[in-house]
Amino acid sequence: MKKITVIGTGSVGSTIAYTLTISGIASEIVMIDINGEKALGEAMDIRQGTPFCNPCSIYAGSYPDAAGSDIVIITSGVARKAGQSRLDLAQTNVDILKSITPQILKYAPNASYIIVSNPVDILTYVFCKYSGLPEARIIGSGTILDTARLRSRISEYYAVNQQNVHAYVLGEHGDSSFVTWSLANISNVPVDEYAGSLLHVDRNYPKLDRNEVEEYVRKSGASVIQRKGATFYAVSMSVAHICQCLLSGIDTTLTVSTMLHGEYGIDDICLSLLNIVGEAGAHSKVMLRLNDEELVNLHRSADSLRAVINSIKI
Repeated sequence: MKKITVIGTGSVGSTIAYTLTISGIASEIVMIDINGEKALGEAMDIRQGTPFCNPCSIYAGSYPDAAGSDIVIITSGVARKAGQSRLDLAQTNVDILKSITPQILKYAPNASYIIVSNPVDILTYVFCKYSGLPEARIIGSGTILDTARLRSRISEYYAVNQQNVHAYVLGEHGDSSFVTWSLANISNVPVDEYAGSLLHVDRNYPKLDRNEVEEYVRKSGASVIQRKGATFYAVSMSVAHICQCLLSGIDTTLTVSTMLHGEYGIDDICLSLLNIVGEAGAHSKVMLRLNDEELVNLHRSADSLRAVINSIKI
């Protein structure tokens, strides 16, 4: 029996609850929102499809219903609008998170917490400072979605299974994120060499345009928002994957946002590195061999986030 609470039943929170339900990850899902009627409607809509899924009890509730949760997912906050950066949201969503934190901790003090609301790195930092929970149990969704976007885009270049693409986006989930090109590979072949390594292939592959790929990754969220008003499918699949890793008992490496304590010379900031995530939470980091340019980019990303932290009231 695994219990997950989702706080916030907007497009992202509701789609996360739906994704968790059809994936069979949890046997009990609680949906909490300041708009109780919205939460009731979303839970009812999902619950009526459960006869076609693994058995799952999904319902709208309040904070006391979160008692005994294995995972709490926080999606509450003001959504990003077209043309608005994630960092523009900072103070408003920090204040919302601070109002939620003591209420949920009262009933779910032993859960692992996944922060999804934006700006996710800032909110993960605030939750670490404000909650007092062990840092391993606090995970920001970070660049797990950026990394998925990167892998999917590279796979499109070479028409290869996305799971064969190994590449990471690190840093802020936002404009200062960067791709670790020095490590990017397809089945252990460096991405730039992959097309030339193939034999007996009756097609010509385009030259990988790194700038195009980086632009695609960095602007994908804004592009989707401009076209359809919000992003929620891919981030929901990403968060469901984090939940599966937390509950499966098998450690998995993920690019998620956690507190840093001197890694790569960066301290007291939350951003995404490659973390080991399992039953013990995000309990360790994989120290990748970054080149000089990538180290500069990582520090630039940390500096960008620190400037925001210094400009808001925590």
